[in-house]
Formats: sequence, structure tokens, C-alpha cells
Amino acid sequence: MPAKEIKELREAGKLDEALAMAQEELNAQPTNIWTKRNISWVYYAFLKKYVLESNFEGVIENLMKIKNLNLPREEVMIFDTSAYQIGSFIFKLQNSEPIDYSKIDQIFATIKEFHFTKPSEAYSFIYKAFHKGYQNWSGYLTFADWWDFEYLRSEDYLKEVFKDKKIMSVAEQAYIAYSKKLLEGNAIDPFGQQRVIDKEKIQSFLPKLDAIIEKYSEYQYPPYFKVKLLLALGSKENVLSAFLPFAKQKRNDFWVWELMAEIFADDKEIQFACYCKALSLKTPEDFLIKLRQSFAALLIEKQLFDEAKTEIQKVITIRNKQEWRLPNQITQWLEQEWYKTAIDNKNNKSLYSNNLKKAEEILFQDKPEELIAIEFVNHNKNMLNFVKNKTKFGFFNYSGHIEKPNIGDLFFVRFNDDGDNGFYKILTAKKAGSHIKSEAIRHFEGNLKVVSPQNFGFVEIIFIEPKIIEGSNLIDGQTVNGKAILSFNKKKDEWGWKAIEIE
Repeated sequence: MPAKEIKELREAGKLDEALAMAQEELNAQPTNIWTKRNISWVYYAFLKKYVLESNFEGVIENLMKIKNLNLPREEVMIFDTSAYQIGSFIFKLQNSEPIDYSKIDQIFATIKEFHFTKPSEAYSFIYKAFHKGYQNWSGYLTFADWWDFEYLRSEDYLKEVFKDKKIMSVAEQAYIAYSKKLLEGNAIDPFGQQRVIDKEKIQSFLPKLDAIIEKYSEYQYPPYFKVKLLLALGSKENVLSAFLPFAKQKRNDFWVWELMAEIFADDKEIQFACYCKALSLKTPEDFLIKLRQSFAALLIEKQLFDEAKTEIQKVITIRNKQEWRLPNQITQWLEQEWYKTAIDNKNNKSLYSNNLKKAEEILFQDKPEELIAIEFVNHNKNMLNFVKNKTKFGFFNYSGHIEKPNIGDLFFVRFNDDGDNGFYKILTAKKAGSHIKSEAIRHFEGNLKVVSPQNFGFVEIIFIEPKIIEGSNLIDGQTVNGKAILSFNKKKDEWGWKAIEIE
């Protein structure tokens, strides 16, 4: 066998001579594995040459020749080595303008029967190449199903570094891309204007997505796409619980609240609050035009016409700046009488801040609310002391959660943690109704006993401070009723009650 001569000719770049010799050998022994191997490496040399030259016809011709050799499954070396040339050429196609997806389709159809090592670096390289242009490739889902995410390597689940920056792992990119294409659906008209989602395919994919979410909790986006897929199925069961971990991580991104509004599409009040929260966040205006338009529609429903016009004007300003056409819905609004008479308020910031609390509370529904009483307030530092009962008390910064708190006020709060030396962080706070009963507040009535000369007093076990006695002109023996709060006496190291209000 002239294997040595064929190899020498190939390595010397005399590919035509190498091919002629290898072809003659193959013609003589068409079933011999060695003759097939010899010519396969000549085909590979041509493949490499044509990839370098960006010659599609040459590339596809030699891929077909390798395919038609019908090499057995164990002949992985030629296929794994070819994978790098295939991937390199696909990257070239993806970088061209416009991308010719018919060529990508042809290459994919040709290599489907190649026996790559799975998993392997070469096989992952193939995925990365085809993945690059998935957004506009109609064949992506078919390719991904063929490639099979089960063959992702352990390395593919780790973040990569590109130009000194960490980028998302290949695995997370893969699951996101697959989700996006499922949500995009399949075109049912020649122009792709009408699309339908494959519900069966979504249902079979969701368990795989769940497995990724559970195993790789550091991945931020799979929970988001799980929610989108569940909503696409019309399945609202467990949607919120699936989304909450992700929403908490990304709560300062407007689109988290945009999706939350979608989850609560049947609850207009919560949806309204979610829009307010989304629009309260710092976001480039170009990203907000669809959100503002949706919010404007909700404002119109509520007959908040000035606020609606304010949102619409912002959409118009950005669309005109970018030279984007106005949607029909906005054009129609401009012609309506309410729009002509409404006032543009320049911004709706006060509307947002007055309504976003209900949205923020959604994030922490999995944490129980606790009833606390305010014991002391430092208005200068926005700090207050609270007491729930004899086992839970402390202090926290109330800025952004409570406006003008007063001693004795009751609030339902959610705490972020168990406190650090008495300091707590709160997640939500809302004032409790006057009818709510608390372990930390009690009403009292009885005869006042004043202790002289300090001028403090007691009604049974209720301590009355001098300033309350003086401020209410109370005298010894007087019948007094009022409200007291549970309080810890550090000097005596014991719990007691002190009056906070005389009625």
C-alpha cells in the first residue's frame, strides 16, 4: 500500500497527486479500511485548503466525499479533526453579510452522519459555530436536537473569559437559545408574520430546563425563560415560584417587572404596580418604548389621561429621534379627543413612586410578614427601634419603606435576615390597621401613682415617664387610660411596659 507516499505528497502540498494515488488505491480495494483512511486524509487536506480560501463549493464537495466513504463509527479521528475546519468555516459564514443560511443548512445536512466523539472539545466547537447565528436560523432547533445538550462537557458549564471579561457559559447560552427559538415559534405563512409555538416541544424541554436550574443555581437566565415558556403554554401554575429566585437577583432590571406584569395579566392593580416599578428604574429610554406604550394603554383604561399622554409623548420623542415609525395604536390615540385635551406632565415619577410598593412586595411573598410595634424613632438618621415580642426586637433603617413613622405604630414587615446584633434589614413594610392586636402593645386603665420627686409614675405595672405626666397634666391618684408598649429595661435587665399615649 502506498500510504507513506500519499502522506508525503499530502504534506508537501501536492494534493492532486496525492488524490490520484489514493483514488487508484481505493478503486482497487474499495472496502479496505486502510484505503478509505488514506483517501479520507486527502479529502481533509482539500477541506482545509478550501476553508482557508472561503470556497464553499470546495468545502461541501470534500465533506460529501468524506461522508460517502461510509467509514465505521469507531473512525472518529478524521471526523474530530474535520470538526475544527467545519466550525471555522461556519464562523466565516456567520460573519458575512448577509448570512447565507442555505449554505449553513447544506453543511449541517452533510455532517449529520459524521461520527464525532461525544462529548469532546471538537464536538463543542461544532456547537459554538452553529450557535453563533441562531437568532435568524430557522434550522437551529433541528440542529440542537441533533447535537443533543446531553453531550455538553463539564467545561461547557463554566464561564469563559473573552478579552479579559467573563462571559456566560456555553451551556447557559445553549439553553437560552433553545428557549428563545421555542418562544419564537414556527412560521405558518410565507412571510413569517404568523407563527405558532410547538407546545409539545416546550413540554418535553421544560424538565431539561428544570434540571439546569436546580443544578446550576448561579445561572441567572434559565428561570426567566422557564416562566416565559410556561406563560406560552398558558400554564400559570407555579409560574411565580419559578420566577421569584431570578426576579430577586435581577430586581433592578426593568424587564423583570415587565415580565412580572405579564404573569399578573389578570390582576390589573398588580400589573399597574409592576409597570410603575419597571419605569422607576434607571434604564436607557430606547429600551422602554414598548413598556411605556403598554402602560399608556392601562392608564387610558383608568382614564388617567394626563399620565397616559406623558408616557405617549416619551415614546414619540424616542421614535422620532431614532427615525422609527409610530405604531398604529399610538397614531389612533393622537386623533382622539382625550389626547388633545390632556396635559403632558413631562414625567410620571410621582405616579411610579406612589404605586410601586405593591410590586416590590411580590418578590418576598415566600417570606412571612411579622407584626412589629415602633418603640423609638430617630428621624434625622431614618432609624427606628422596634419590638415584636420578648424574643424579637431591634432596629432598622426605614428609609424608602416607611414615611413619617411614629412611636406605637404597628407595621407588617418582612425581614431580610435574622439580624446582626439587633440590626435588621427590611424588605417590605406596610402599616397595620388599628384593629390589629399585637403582643407588643396593650391598652391600660387604672389609678396613677406618682413617685416624687422624680415625678414618674405607674398605673399598676405600666411605667409613665415624667414628660407624659407633665405634658398631660396628670396628678397622683387620677384615673388614667392609654396605650403602652413592651419595653426592655437594660439597667434592670428585664421586660416591662411603658406608656406611649394617654387617651
